[in-house]
Amino acid sequence: MSALRESLGFLTSRLRQVGIFVALILIVLLFQILTNGILLEPQNVTNLVVQNSYILILAIGMVMVIIAGHIDLSVGSIAGFIGAVAGVMMVHWGWAWWLAIPACLLVGALVGAWQGYWIAYVGIPAFIVTLAGMLIFRGLTLITLKNQQITPFPAELRALGGGFLPDISGGTSVLEWLTVILGVGATVALLIQALKERRIRKKFDLENEPMAWFATKTTFVALLMLIITFLLASYRGTPIVLIVLAVLVIVYTALMNNSVFGRHTYAIGGNLHAAELSGVKTKAVTFRLFVNMGVLAALAGLVFTARLNSAQPAGGTGFELDSIAAAFIGGAAVQGGIGTVAGAMIGGLIMGVLNNGMSILGLGTDYQQLIKGLVLLLAVGFDIFNKNRSGGGGSTIGKRFKLRTSPPATSESQAPAGTTDQAKDRPVPVSAVKPE
Repeated sequence: MSALRESLGFLTSRLRQVGIFVALILIVLLFQILTNGILLEPQNVTNLVVQNSYILILAIGMVMVIIAGHIDLSVGSIAGFIGAVAGVMMVHWGWAWWLAIPACLLVGALVGAWQGYWIAYVGIPAFIVTLAGMLIFRGLTLITLKNQQITPFPAELRALGGGFLPDISGGTSVLEWLTVILGVGATVALLIQALKERRIRKKFDLENEPMAWFATKTTFVALLMLIITFLLASYRGTPIVLIVLAVLVIVYTALMNNSVFGRHTYAIGGNLHAAELSGVKTKAVTFRLFVNMGVLAALAGLVFTARLNSAQPAGGTGFELDSIAAAFIGGAAVQGGIGTVAGAMIGGLIMGVLNNGMSILGLGTDYQQLIKGLVLLLAVGFDIFNKNRSGGGGSTIGKRFKLRTSPPATSESQAPAGTTDQAKDRPVPVSAVKPE
């Protein structure tokens, strides 16, 4: 009974993080019932992954930008522009795919550097710069394509958007065994990593999850991964874009949790002034964030173009809205300083399941837009409610990084001899520790 009470208390204190995961499960179960089981059929699960892959890629970069307290409205236009550039390079100029793909990513980095310069070093708000970028790169897309689509693309690029890993069984088995091996391996790796992190936290006497909740959560996630593995293996196996997405999630999760750059990103979003006092090069970090966003937008544009096998004038329209919604539904805070890559993935999956489920039910785009807007509003409203319930107040950075932005209160009698009023009022640099 005490273990249950302890687990419930922990869940209440982590309502924000747990809530979005529970919401995803409930939405999946709801549409599984409403669609008479179609939602979780192997072919539809595969389509769900492929159709939302480019939004999930954008959501990774978007949540990092939002954590730093900025926004990027141009990612959809950049994705469409890169698709147009890829069409010109591969179809019109005849470039090989292995040369055109890095070139497109480089163009994306240059676009991000262009916007990052205005934001970081000139000081124009990101909202204005990226709003201008949305118009600029939409116009460049139309100019590049001359209002006509470019098609077809090489088979190697099309595989990025809709291809699958080879079937090592030669099509003679009910399950695709390479997918089974990868899925089981990933599940085992997840379990080992979870146990390792728990042991480390216990060793350094850090706050840890109650054992009952840890066992329940880990078991549930492992079973979920095995179910998804079985569903993918029952159809055509593992989509190539899923491998790309998995690598991105692993790399960027490690970057945000275990690197100096990640900690500086959280610091800037939580308290810009405190970050500057602690020696964080805020302008350089902001510049790199937008360069990174440009590269991910370029990758998303390539995946989208590869999936359609066509570069279209309207390509990428609305991508920025879906990626921003994914980040906020996934737990990112409007004011910055809070958010995770994993949360953005869950938020993106919630949007994807809503789109897919409503399409299966035959709902028109009018009702789909209405429902998605309400979901986004409720997600942000829940975030505000949860913050107020936990006491609000105080800076986000202070809660996440335990920053000390002022010296402990002391009386004048306790001040060292010879200390002047000016010295006592001097700002004390802060130091950031790894977020829990």
